[in-house]
Parts: sequence; C-alpha cells; structure tokens
Amino acid sequence: MVKETFKFSIRRLIQTKINGGIILLFVAVAAMLIANSPLQEHYASLLSKNISLTIGNFNLFDRHDGNPMTLLDFINDALMAIFFFSVGLEIKRELLVGELSTPRKALLPVVAACGGMIMPVLLFCLIGQPGLAMRGAAIPMATDIAFSLGVLSLLGKKVPLSLKIFLTAFAVVDDIGGIIIIALFYSSHLVMNYIIAAAAVVALLYIGGRQGIHNKLFFIFFGIVVWCLFINAGIHPTIAGVIVAFTVPARPKLHIYKYVNNIRESLKRLPEASNEIILSNSELSILKSIESASDKVVSPLQAMDDDLRTLVNYIIMPLFAFANASISFEGVTLASLQGVSVTIFISLVVGKLVGIFSFTYLSIKAGWLTMPDKMNTHTLFGISLLGGIGFTVSLFIANLSYSGIGDEGAMLLNQAKIGIIGASLFAGVCGYFYLKYALNKKTRK
Repeated sequence: MVKETFKFSIRRLIQTKINGGIILLFVAVAAMLIANSPLQEHYASLLSKNISLTIGNFNLFDRHDGNPMTLLDFINDALMAIFFFSVGLEIKRELLVGELSTPRKALLPVVAACGGMIMPVLLFCLIGQPGLAMRGAAIPMATDIAFSLGVLSLLGKKVPLSLKIFLTAFAVVDDIGGIIIIALFYSSHLVMNYIIAAAAVVALLYIGGRQGIHNKLFFIFFGIVVWCLFINAGIHPTIAGVIVAFTVPARPKLHIYKYVNNIRESLKRLPEASNEIILSNSELSILKSIESASDKVVSPLQAMDDDLRTLVNYIIMPLFAFANASISFEGVTLASLQGVSVTIFISLVVGKLVGIFSFTYLSIKAGWLTMPDKMNTHTLFGISLLGGIGFTVSLFIANLSYSGIGDEGAMLLNQAKIGIIGASLFAGVCGYFYLKYALNKKTRK
C-alpha cells in the first residue's frame, strides 16, 4: 500500500535538490565577499542580534543556559532543526520504499558510506594537530547531496540514473552517520527530567500516528515541544527534528484506488451542465468531499516532505550558508594555509575518494556485491570524487566543534571553513571532469 501511494520519489529528490545547490553556491560566495568587505561589521552585528518569542515569562528561543538565542543560534539550532526534520523524512522514506528498503538494495550504498565516513575520520586523526583541532574529526564525514547532484546534473543526459541513485543513497547514509555523531558527541550537561519528558512526547507522537492521527498540526505542535525539551535537556535540538520525523505516519488514510472510485462516483452526481455562476449547495458539498478525499490519499510523511522542499531548499539552507560560509581571508596566504584547513582538505578529498572507492570496489571484486547497472570502475571513481563535496553538514559540524571556545576556536573555525569550501570546490571540479571523460569514453565505445 505504501509503495502504491508513494510512487517512489528518489527521482524527485534528485531533481529538486539541484537548483538548491546552485543557490547555495551563490549565497556562500556572497557571504565570503561580505566577510571581507567594509560590511563585515554590520554582518557580524546582524548575526549577533537576540531573537525572542515570549509568552509571559517564557521565551521559546532561550538556550539551555537561559540566555536568548542570537540570530546565528536561531539559524543553526531552530531553522536547521527543520532541515534535519526534512532529512529525517527522506531517510524514513528511503528505508520504507527507497534504495535502503531492502538489504539487497541498501548494502552497496551502506558499504560505500561506511568507507566514506571511516577513512576521512582516520585520516583526520592521523595527520591532524593534537589539542582543540581534534574536536573537528567528524567534519569530513558528510557528503552534500545538493552540491554533488548539482555537479552531476551539469553532465546532462549522459549520466545513468543508477549513478544518481547510488550517489543519493550513500549520501543519505552519510546523513544518518552525521546525525548519530551530533547526538553522541555534541550534547552536554544532560538533564534527565527533560529527557524523560521529551521521550514521553515522542511516544505520544508515535502512538498518535499509529492510532490514525494524520493532522499535520498535531506533529508540528508536539514537534516544537520536543525541540524545546531537547534544548533544556542538553541534547542538540536538531536531533529532535530527526526523531519527530520518524513518528510521522507513512501510510495515507485512503487507498488511492478507493479514492479514484470515490471521485468517479462524486463526479457522476454533478450536473453535466450548469449556467450558474454560484454553485448550488449540493455541488459545493460534492466538491468539498472530493477535496477532503484528496487530502486523505496523501500520507502525512509525503505531504510534509513535499511542503518543506521549497522552505528548506530556498530559504533555510541559503540562510545557513549565508550565516556560516563567511570566511575571513585577512592575513591568509598560500604559505599560511596549514593546520585544520589542510587536514580537512586532505581528509575530504583523499579520505572520501579512497574510502568510498576502495570499500565499494573491493566488495564487488570479492563477489559480495554487484555493480549497479550502467556503472563501471571509472564512473565509480568519479562518484567517489564527488563524495568529497562536504559543505552543509560539514559546516554544521565545524560550527559545533569550534564555536564558543575562545579566540583559538574562532581561528580553527575559520580554517575549517576554508578547508571545507576549498575541498568541496576541488572535489566538485575534479569529479566533474573525470566523470565527463569517463562518460564520453563509454559513449565512444
């Protein structure tokens, strides 16, 4: 029933992410230009302004330390919770009807993602400087779906669908890994009372969904409650978005074939011709019943996922890029680039390439797994290069790793941003040209 209702949307995921990636690139460039212009002070002042939504003495946007959120905190902790809610919906969909829905489908992208997470972290730990810099070991774990698919789209119709599906699937698994890391290592001062309360609300959401509550406002309201409880519990609030997403029902109230039959019966009751400008009460009643049935045939998971695409791709992610991609190049020269910048660059470009390619290639060579249709060693190598495009989640983890630890943390964060953006651009350019060569070579044969 779920499969019939969903019409599996990985192709839609691929297409809707592409434009968002291009917008992210322009916004990131704008943020860097502003950070190195006379507007820099105004930019910093804007991001440091406090945000509040008070009801009596309660401020919805208070941090766990009791201080109000700044605009930067609001973007990273509140808006990004919506982003991770969207990611959670995508992950649930993939687990139900997508490329992760069966062990046979999931195994290859899971193996690729494991290599793409393990090798960069190991490389970071091997070549990174000891001390505070090591807090960012998880930064090179993630692959940015929007940018990587955006680069792939530049190659046009030559790209087999299997390549896009493989890239999307292992990037989704990467997201799962990043979420787990954020939950385990970027939460502090846990308060059990709030954790228990949050667990109770999550249980209420789950039971409500199982009992047939499909009202989106139910999940939005109690999702905000879970988010507030997570902030006070010391758990990073973006994790609330993922957990709440998994409670959203994936089955519609009305089967699509029953819906079609209902529509046919309703249309038969409408008059064949009418000269009236204003509908009669009976006509209005019939049309309202059709509208109500249309809402019931789409599951809350699919409806919310579709509703959030524009908000996430064109507002939340660009705002995140604008707030976090600002890099100060003051005093930076090629000779001065060192430390975290170089560590992240190498970990993303080399670690991702070696990890994704070697884990996948060796699994196929050993006979444990099979190469996807219309995919070969050369295109696998090119996709592995694109895996080095980190950006969104990498910047997010960098901010969690180095923010709020003084001047050294600010310096490390700036270096980390240089490494992430530099690696993402390098991996994207190299991946594009290598895949162009590989696909042209395949076409000539």
